[in-house]
Amino acid sequence: MKEDFYRYQTQTSPHPLALEISHAKGSYIYDIDGNAHLDFVAGVSACSLGHCHPRVTNAIKNQLDKYAHVMVYGEYIQEPAVAYVKLLASHLPENLETTYLVNSGTEAIEGALKLARRATGRTELISANSAYHGNTMGSLSVMGYEARKGAFRPLIPDVHFINFNDESDLEKITEKTAGVLLETIQGGAGFIEPENNYLAKVRQRCTEVGALLILDEIQPGFGRTGKLFAFEHYNCIPDILVIGKGMAGGLPVGAFVASNKLMQTLQHSPKLGHITTFGGNPVIAAASLATLQEITETNLIAETLEKEVLFRTYLQHKYIKEIRGKGLMLALIMENSEVANELILTAAKEKLILFWLLFEPNAVRLSPPLTISNSEIKAGCDQIISILNRF
Repeated sequence: MKEDFYRYQTQTSPHPLALEISHAKGSYIYDIDGNAHLDFVAGVSACSLGHCHPRVTNAIKNQLDKYAHVMVYGEYIQEPAVAYVKLLASHLPENLETTYLVNSGTEAIEGALKLARRATGRTELISANSAYHGNTMGSLSVMGYEARKGAFRPLIPDVHFINFNDESDLEKITEKTAGVLLETIQGGAGFIEPENNYLAKVRQRCTEVGALLILDEIQPGFGRTGKLFAFEHYNCIPDILVIGKGMAGGLPVGAFVASNKLMQTLQHSPKLGHITTFGGNPVIAAASLATLQEITETNLIAETLEKEVLFRTYLQHKYIKEIRGKGLMLALIMENSEVANELILTAAKEKLILFWLLFEPNAVRLSPPLTISNSEIKAGCDQIISILNRF
């Protein structure tokens, strides 16, 4: 299988980890030799309830017995999607009541950018340096990292950048600005939180000039930071909320959420302002509904902050200079990139799954399932310390 993987399936890096997967359950991924690998990454924050959570798996199976696809998004009334977006709205501020379901986070970003331009009649978009919002051409255009997007220029025009947490840059948001797009917590840059009420100040500036504030919660959403959505920590409500990753228990999904009034602008001038064939797929919507129910009906969100304390307590070592992030969205900032790389690669050999961040070479990602147990946290952290002690 490994030979076929390299020959027939495109890789995205010269040296993929190439772990051959048999199955996965809970906090563990099993290889074809039967070895259990403790998963501290959760599919890059996607498997919020771990692997093969019974509530999600049963919802998928039950929906498959009914229908898998019947019509392009937005035409037929399909119970899983309607039930999901209604439940989601009940957990969001009043202005975030209407959801457009799509297939991925990057597609959700595309829809949000289009909505901002369409609703305001303006063209200027503002993003942050070191931002990551996906890899389609629009999302790439608002990525604040030239080394990863320069090869694909020209990109969409009238995009400008500010520095995250730099209040002096807020004056760059003007009456020409259609939308300001920010990650609530910067992910690829190293899990950087907003400081000094920064997001509230961005919110105020957007309101003053009539720009729409778009918050990208693709990674921190769905309980990962100890709130259902991370913006709840920071005294800031966006005009458009972008979600994905942990939304459907590991299935491909994304969405953007706004007021009904804003969303109606996609219905005319032109009609079909944003369309998708498989967005709102009933099987994925059923998985999303089961995931949201499990997260909101249990103590998982509160336990996320308790589990953060365990990670911070157990992971104290001279090579760990800082632990950034919130809840179970954490990054170990190592002494240098060599230590970070060696830790990740050694851990992989010893059946503990860690991973990199996109733009911060000294970082090691910790984004385990929200369902991870305290004993699993301790076992993985003990393993990390053991590896570092050998350096």
